[in-house]
This record gives sequence, C-alpha cells and structure tokens, in this order.
Amino acid sequence: MFRIKASYTGQLELKTTLERAREFFGELRNFADLMPGIEGIRKESGGIMRWIVRAEVPVIGSVQASFAVRKTEDGPERLEWSPAGSENKNYLRYAAAFEVRGHNVLIKVSQHVELRRAHAREIHRLAALVGEGAISSEMQKRVAEMIRTFLERAQQKLEGESAVEQEAEAF
Repeated sequence: MFRIKASYTGQLELKTTLERAREFFGELRNFADLMPGIEGIRKESGGIMRWIVRAEVPVIGSVQASFAVRKTEDGPERLEWSPAGSENKNYLRYAAAFEVRGHNVLIKVSQHVELRRAHAREIHRLAALVGEGAISSEMQKRVAEMIRTFLERAQQKLEGESAVEQEAEAF
C-alpha cells in the first residue's frame, strides 16, 4: 500500500462571537472561496460533501484528489467532518473547536489528509521513485500553506465584519 499523509493543527483567536465563528467555520462554501487549492465542494446524496482539492508537488506536479466526507460532529463547541463510509482511497478529516475567551473566540483547527493506493503509479508514474516520505513531506507543506492562508482570510473576514457591525451600532 502506497500512502501519502499530511496533517495540520493550529489555533487562531478572533474578535468575534461564538455564534459567528461557528457559523463561518460550519459553512463549507467559505472553504471553497477562501482556501487556495480547493477547486470545489459539492453536496451529494446522503449528507455527503465532496471536496475537490488540487496541490502542486515538486517533481510530480499537480495532484488532484476528491474527498467524500460527512459531518460527524455538530455541537455548539465543535464541528467535525470525517471520511464517508464508502471512501477507501482519499481520506479527509477536518475539525474546528471553539472556546470563548472574554470577547474573543479561540478556534482550534485540525485537518488530516491521506491518499491510499495499491501502487504508487496510481498517484503518478514517478511517485515510486520519489517515495512516500518525500511526497508526504511536500504535501504537508502544501496543506499547512492552504490552511494558514484560509485562517488569515477567515480572520480578515470575521474581524472586518465585526468592525463594520460595531460602527453601525454606534450610529
């Protein structure tokens, strides 16, 4: 089995409400709009959401993968999407946890991506030469870049909207 893995864990404290943060991170359209590499997220039957992701990997080039996920947790302080039961090649798990800190919200984000193939050539004809470790390392870098960019854009959007609302309330 040829496996490529990448994970990201980080946190961000935002000047917003728990409700707004949860709504923002629960709306998958925001990921498609604000995260580089997400080519689309579409709804399928049975509550399945399909993420189409593309990442550039040195030597190999562009790698595109489709991830079927379903919401596995939907509580006031945590959202989580996990691989759909039918998925056997491309695994994506994404979670966002929310903690109120005074007038701010601490958001803890984690994501794990794994591509599994019987043979390396199913990923790319050069994948066996490059190796799991090297490809996983590059994917790790790309996933971290994608999520950091998304979190920066999320902060701008959420805190920018909060500032506009505060100004409107002052009038």
